[in-house]
Amino acid sequence: MKLTILGSGSPEAHVRRASSGYLLEIGNQRVLFDCGGGVFDRLVQAGYKLSDIDLIFFSHLHSDHFADYGRLVHAAWDEAVHDFAVFGPDPIEHITNRLFGDDGVFAHDLRARTEFPPSQQIWVDRGGTLPRPWPNPNVTNIAPGFTYAGDGWTLEAFEVPHMQPALMCMGFKITAGGKTFVYSGDAGICDALTEAQQGADLLLHWCYRLDGEQVHPAVDELSPTPGDIARVAANSGVKRLLITHFRAHMDTDDAHSGALAAMARHFRGDARIVEDLDVYDI
Repeated sequence: MKLTILGSGSPEAHVRRASSGYLLEIGNQRVLFDCGGGVFDRLVQAGYKLSDIDLIFFSHLHSDHFADYGRLVHAAWDEAVHDFAVFGPDPIEHITNRLFGDDGVFAHDLRARTEFPPSQQIWVDRGGTLPRPWPNPNVTNIAPGFTYAGDGWTLEAFEVPHMQPALMCMGFKITAGGKTFVYSGDAGICDALTEAQQGADLLLHWCYRLDGEQVHPAVDELSPTPGDIARVAANSGVKRLLITHFRAHMDTDDAHSGALAAMARHFRGDARIVEDLDVYDI
C-alpha cells in the first residue's frame, strides 16, 4: 500500500495545507478518503488524473472533508468517468443528488454542456458520443460495521466520537497483504478506534490541538493532543504514527517541536506530522 497526503489541514484557509484528503493505493486500485477543499488541486499536483480514482470513502460530512467532492466528480465526468463508487454516511446520497440531480446545483451547467449544440460538438471532437450522460456517481450510504472487499484487500468502518448526533462519524481499517492501515477520521479516543489500531502498521490520526492548549470542555475529550494520541498508539502496538489535520496556529517551528517531543515521550517508533503531498509506503 502507498499513502499520499492530499490534504492535511482543517477548515481554516491555510496556504500550507489543504483540508482533509488521503489517497491510498492498494495493488491496482486507488481509494480516496475524504475530499475537502483544496484536495482536487493536490491530486493533480501529485500527478494523478481524476480517472485514476476507483473509490471514495467519506469519514463524515463536515465541509472540510467533502467540499471538493462536487468539483472532483464534475471534472472526472469531463474525462468521461461517469460512475465513481462513493461510500459515506447518510446523507451522502442526498448530497450527491442535490449536486447532480435534475434540480441540482450543477443542473444548469450540465444542461448547457449536454444540450447546447456547440458544446455537443466539442464533446464529439474530443472522442465522446451523444447523447452525453450526466455525472452519475454510484453512491452507497454506509454505517459503522460496514465492510468492503476490494481486489486483495478489505475495509472495515467503525464509529468514532466527533460530532454525533448531528453527523455520523467513522474511521476505517484497511488490511492488505498482511499489512494494516488505520485512518481515524476526526475522532476522540474511543474503544472502537483503539481496537482497530491494534498492531497497525500505520495509523493516520487527526490532531486539532497541541498539548497544553486550552479548549472548551465540550471539545476537550473529542480532540486528543499529540501526547494523548501517541500514548494510546504505543499501548496499541502501532508501528508508525502520523498526525494530521493541523490548524494554522499549530504550524510554527516551536509548535512542531513541541508536538514531536510530546509524541516521543510515549511512542518509540516512527512518529511524524504529515505535510501535503507526502508519500508513505506501508
